[in-house]
Amino acid sequence: MSSSIKIESVVKEKNRMGECPVWEERENALIYVDINSQKVCRWSPLTNEVQSVSVDARVGSVALRQCGGYVIALGTRFAFLDWDTQIVTTILELEQDKPNNRFNDGKVDPKGRFFAGTMAEETAPGVRARRQGALYTLFPDHSVIKQLDQVDISNGLDWSPDHRTFFHIDSLAYAVHAFSYDVHTGKIGKRIQTVRLPTPRITSCCFGGKDYSEMYVTSAYDGLDEATLAKEPHAGEIFKITGLGVKGIPQNFYAA
Repeated sequence: MSSSIKIESVVKEKNRMGECPVWEERENALIYVDINSQKVCRWSPLTNEVQSVSVDARVGSVALRQCGGYVIALGTRFAFLDWDTQIVTTILELEQDKPNNRFNDGKVDPKGRFFAGTMAEETAPGVRARRQGALYTLFPDHSVIKQLDQVDISNGLDWSPDHRTFFHIDSLAYAVHAFSYDVHTGKIGKRIQTVRLPTPRITSCCFGGKDYSEMYVTSAYDGLDEATLAKEPHAGEIFKITGLGVKGIPQNFYAA
Protein backbone atom coordinates (compact mmCIF):
# COMPACT_ATOMS: atom_id res chain seq x y z
CA MET A 1 0.00 0.00 0.00
CA SER A 2 2.79 2.42 0.86
CA SER A 3 4.09 2.40 -2.73
CA SER A 4 0.83 4.02 -3.89
CA ILE A 5 1.02 6.93 -1.47
CA LYS A 6 1.73 10.27 -3.12
CA ILE A 7 2.81 13.44 -1.31
CA GLU A 8 2.82 16.80 -3.07
CA SER A 9 3.24 20.38 -1.92
CA VAL A 10 0.04 22.19 -2.93
CA VAL A 11 0.42 25.56 -1.20
CA LYS A 12 3.82 27.09 -1.95
CA GLU A 13 3.04 30.23 0.00
CA LYS A 14 4.98 29.44 3.15
CA ASN A 15 3.43 29.64 6.61
CA ARG A 16 5.40 30.80 9.62
CA MET A 17 3.24 28.49 11.76
CA GLY A 18 0.60 26.71 9.69
CA GLU A 19 -2.02 25.01 11.86
CA CYS A 20 -5.58 23.71 12.19
CA PRO A 21 -6.45 22.64 8.62
CA VAL A 22 -10.20 22.23 8.07
CA TRP A 23 -11.83 21.05 4.86
CA GLU A 24 -14.88 23.19 4.06
CA GLU A 25 -17.07 21.14 1.76
CA ARG A 26 -19.51 23.95 0.98
CA GLU A 27 -16.67 26.09 -0.42
CA ASN A 28 -14.57 23.18 -1.74
CA ALA A 29 -11.64 24.76 0.06
CA LEU A 30 -9.04 24.18 2.75
CA ILE A 31 -9.23 26.56 5.71
CA TYR A 32 -6.24 26.94 8.02
CA VAL A 33 -4.40 29.47 10.16
CA ASP A 34 -0.90 30.89 10.18
CA ILE A 35 -0.57 31.52 13.90
CA ASN A 36 2.49 33.74 13.93
CA SER A 37 1.42 35.76 10.89
CA GLN A 38 -1.97 36.35 12.58
CA LYS A 39 -3.93 35.19 9.54
CA VAL A 40 -6.87 32.93 8.72
CA CYS A 41 -6.37 31.49 5.24
CA ARG A 42 -8.46 29.75 2.59
CA TRP A 43 -6.96 27.79 -0.31
CA SER A 44 -8.96 26.71 -3.36
CA PRO A 45 -7.73 23.58 -5.16
CA LEU A 46 -9.68 24.71 -8.25
CA THR A 47 -7.95 28.08 -8.64
CA ASN A 48 -4.86 27.33 -6.52
CA GLU A 49 -5.48 30.73 -4.93
CA VAL A 50 -4.83 31.54 -1.27
CA GLN A 51 -7.00 34.20 0.33
CA SER A 52 -6.39 35.43 3.86
CA VAL A 53 -7.87 37.64 6.56
CA SER A 54 -5.51 39.35 9.00
CA VAL A 55 -6.54 39.50 12.67
CA ASP A 56 -5.17 41.46 15.63
CA ALA A 57 -3.66 38.57 17.60
CA ARG A 58 -2.12 35.16 17.08
CA VAL A 59 -4.91 32.88 15.95
CA GLY A 60 -4.60 29.28 17.10
CA SER A 61 -7.60 27.62 15.47
CA VAL A 62 -10.54 28.02 13.13
CA ALA A 63 -13.74 25.99 12.72
CA LEU A 64 -16.82 26.12 10.52
CA ARG A 65 -20.02 27.82 11.64
CA GLN A 66 -23.38 26.29 10.81
CA CYS A 67 -24.77 29.66 9.74
CA GLY A 68 -21.73 30.55 7.62
CA GLY A 69 -18.37 32.07 8.38
CA TYR A 70 -16.05 30.77 11.07
CA VAL A 71 -15.50 30.58 14.80
CA ILE A 72 -11.90 31.30 15.78
CA ALA A 73 -9.74 31.22 18.90
CA LEU A 74 -7.24 34.09 18.91
CA GLY A 75 -5.19 35.58 21.68
CA THR A 76 -7.15 34.42 24.71
CA ARG A 77 -10.61 35.02 23.27
CA PHE A 78 -13.27 33.26 21.24
CA ALA A 79 -14.62 35.18 18.24
CA PHE A 80 -16.61 34.92 15.02
CA LEU A 81 -15.07 35.77 11.65
CA ASP A 82 -17.26 36.94 8.78
CA TRP A 83 -15.18 36.05 5.73
CA ASP A 84 -16.92 38.39 3.29
CA THR A 85 -16.65 41.51 5.47
CA GLN A 86 -13.49 40.40 7.31
CA ILE A 87 -15.13 41.53 10.55
CA VAL A 88 -14.07 39.77 13.77
CA THR A 89 -16.65 39.81 16.58
CA THR A 90 -15.45 38.87 20.05
CA ILE A 91 -17.64 36.39 21.94
CA LEU A 92 -15.74 36.08 25.20
CA GLU A 93 -12.32 36.93 26.63
CA LEU A 94 -10.59 34.44 28.95
CA GLU A 95 -7.44 34.25 31.08
CA GLN A 96 -6.98 37.99 31.35
CA ASP A 97 -4.75 37.22 34.33
CA LYS A 98 -2.32 35.38 32.01
CA PRO A 99 -1.14 37.95 29.44
CA ASN A 100 1.50 35.57 28.09
CA ASN A 101 -1.06 32.89 27.13
CA ARG A 102 -2.78 32.32 23.79
CA PHE A 103 -5.14 29.80 22.24
CA ASN A 104 -3.77 26.92 20.18
CA ASP A 105 -5.59 24.04 18.48
CA GLY A 106 -9.39 23.72 18.43
CA LYS A 107 -12.12 21.47 17.03
CA VAL A 108 -15.93 21.22 17.03
CA ASP A 109 -17.56 18.19 18.67
CA PRO A 110 -20.42 16.15 17.12
CA LYS A 111 -23.04 18.37 18.79
CA GLY A 112 -21.62 21.66 17.58
CA ARG A 113 -19.54 22.74 20.59
CA PHE A 114 -16.15 24.37 19.95
CA PHE A 115 -13.23 23.01 21.99
CA ALA A 116 -9.93 24.94 22.13
CA GLY A 117 -6.92 24.96 24.43
CA THR A 118 -4.61 27.71 25.66
CA MET A 119 -0.84 27.61 26.14
CA ALA A 120 1.99 29.81 27.39
CA GLU A 121 4.08 31.64 24.80
CA GLU A 122 7.85 31.28 24.82
CA THR A 123 9.72 33.85 26.90
CA ALA A 124 12.97 32.92 25.11
CA PRO A 125 13.74 30.38 22.34
CA GLY A 126 12.70 27.01 23.73
CA VAL A 127 11.68 28.47 27.09
CA ARG A 128 8.07 28.58 28.25
CA ALA A 129 6.21 28.26 31.53
CA ARG A 130 4.85 24.74 31.96
CA ARG A 131 1.26 23.70 32.62
CA GLN A 132 -0.13 27.22 32.20
CA GLY A 133 -2.80 26.26 29.67
CA ALA A 134 -6.34 24.93 29.87
CA LEU A 135 -8.90 23.31 27.59
CA TYR A 136 -12.20 25.15 27.15
CA THR A 137 -15.54 24.42 25.50
CA LEU A 138 -17.62 27.15 23.84
CA PHE A 139 -21.28 26.10 23.77
CA PRO A 140 -23.78 27.27 21.10
CA ASP A 141 -25.33 29.66 23.65
CA HIS A 142 -21.87 31.30 23.98
CA SER A 143 -21.31 29.95 27.51
CA VAL A 144 -17.86 28.51 28.26
CA ILE A 145 -16.63 25.80 30.63
CA LYS A 146 -13.08 24.73 31.50
CA GLN A 147 -12.57 21.03 30.82
CA LEU A 148 -8.88 20.57 31.74
CA ASP A 149 -6.25 22.69 33.42
CA GLN A 150 -2.46 22.51 33.87
CA VAL A 151 -2.10 21.78 30.14
CA ASP A 152 1.11 22.58 28.24
CA ILE A 153 -0.01 22.70 24.59
CA SER A 154 -3.37 21.37 23.36
CA ASN A 155 -3.29 19.69 19.94
CA GLY A 156 -4.94 16.95 17.93
CA LEU A 157 -8.46 17.15 19.36
CA ASP A 158 -10.91 14.59 17.98
CA TRP A 159 -13.73 12.18 18.82
CA SER A 160 -14.29 8.51 18.10
CA PRO A 161 -16.98 7.61 15.53
CA ASP A 162 -19.33 6.49 18.34
CA HIS A 163 -18.74 9.85 20.13
CA ARG A 164 -17.94 8.08 23.40
CA THR A 165 -14.22 8.85 23.45
CA PHE A 166 -12.45 12.21 23.26
CA PHE A 167 -8.81 12.37 22.14
CA HIS A 168 -6.45 15.13 23.22
CA ILE A 169 -2.73 15.62 22.68
CA ASP A 170 -0.59 17.59 25.12
CA SER A 171 2.38 18.21 22.83
CA LEU A 172 5.06 18.61 25.49
CA ALA A 173 3.92 15.39 27.14
CA TYR A 174 4.45 13.59 23.78
CA ALA A 175 1.22 11.69 24.36
CA VAL A 176 -2.28 11.13 23.05
CA HIS A 177 -4.82 11.02 25.89
CA ALA A 178 -8.19 9.32 25.49
CA PHE A 179 -11.08 10.36 27.75
CA SER A 180 -14.58 9.01 28.16
CA TYR A 181 -16.99 11.57 26.72
CA ASP A 182 -20.64 12.41 27.32
CA VAL A 183 -21.81 13.78 23.98
CA HIS A 184 -25.14 14.86 25.52
CA THR A 185 -23.58 17.20 28.08
CA GLY A 186 -20.32 17.97 26.29
CA LYS A 187 -18.27 17.04 29.35
CA ILE A 188 -15.10 14.98 29.55
CA GLY A 189 -15.03 12.01 31.93
CA LYS A 190 -12.02 10.06 33.27
CA ARG A 191 -8.90 9.43 31.23
CA ILE A 192 -9.07 5.92 29.84
CA GLN A 193 -5.89 5.57 27.80
CA THR A 194 -2.57 7.23 27.04
CA VAL A 195 -0.38 6.42 24.05
CA ARG A 196 3.10 7.98 24.06
CA LEU A 197 4.53 9.14 20.75
CA PRO A 198 7.73 10.83 19.50
CA THR A 199 7.34 14.51 18.60
CA PRO A 200 6.69 15.18 14.89
CA ARG A 201 7.84 18.12 12.76
CA ILE A 202 4.41 18.75 11.25
CA THR A 203 1.82 20.85 13.08
CA SER A 204 -1.59 19.40 12.22
CA CYS A 205 -3.62 17.51 9.64
CA CYS A 206 -7.11 16.88 8.33
CA PHE A 207 -8.89 14.84 5.66
CA GLY A 208 -10.52 16.62 2.71
CA GLY A 209 -11.34 16.44 -0.98
CA LYS A 210 -14.64 15.38 -2.49
CA ASP A 211 -14.59 11.97 -0.78
CA TYR A 212 -12.31 12.85 2.18
CA SER A 213 -9.58 10.50 0.98
CA GLU A 214 -6.97 13.28 0.78
CA MET A 215 -5.00 14.23 3.88
CA TYR A 216 -3.80 17.82 4.20
CA VAL A 217 -0.86 18.49 6.49
CA THR A 218 0.30 21.89 7.75
CA SER A 219 3.84 22.72 8.83
CA ALA A 220 5.92 25.58 10.24
CA TYR A 221 9.26 27.27 9.60
CA ASP A 222 9.46 29.61 12.61
CA GLY A 223 12.27 28.71 14.97
CA LEU A 224 14.42 26.99 12.34
CA ASP A 225 17.89 28.43 11.74
CA GLU A 226 19.32 29.02 8.26
CA ALA A 227 21.24 25.76 8.22
CA THR A 228 18.11 23.76 9.06
CA LEU A 229 16.00 25.68 6.54
CA ALA A 230 18.57 24.87 3.87
CA LYS A 231 18.08 21.18 4.64
CA GLU A 232 14.29 21.52 4.83
CA PRO A 233 13.29 23.82 1.94
CA HIS A 234 9.61 22.82 2.19
CA ALA A 235 9.21 23.86 5.83
CA GLY A 236 6.08 25.97 6.24
CA GLU A 237 4.33 24.60 3.15
CA ILE A 238 1.09 22.62 3.10
CA PHE A 239 1.09 19.08 1.78
CA LYS A 240 -1.51 16.74 0.34
CA ILE A 241 -1.21 13.00 0.91
CA THR A 242 -3.16 10.57 -1.26
CA GLY A 243 -3.24 6.81 -1.62
CA LEU A 244 -3.52 6.16 2.10
CA GLY A 245 -6.34 3.67 1.65
CA VAL A 246 -8.43 5.36 4.36
CA LYS A 247 -10.93 8.20 4.41
CA GLY A 248 -11.94 10.87 6.89
CA ILE A 249 -15.37 12.34 7.60
CA PRO A 250 -16.74 15.91 7.23
CA GLN A 251 -15.92 18.46 9.91
CA ASN A 252 -18.52 19.36 12.50
CA PHE A 253 -20.05 22.85 12.50
CA TYR A 254 -20.22 25.15 15.51
CA ALA A 255 -23.97 25.22 16.14
CA ALA A 256 -24.57 28.97 16.24
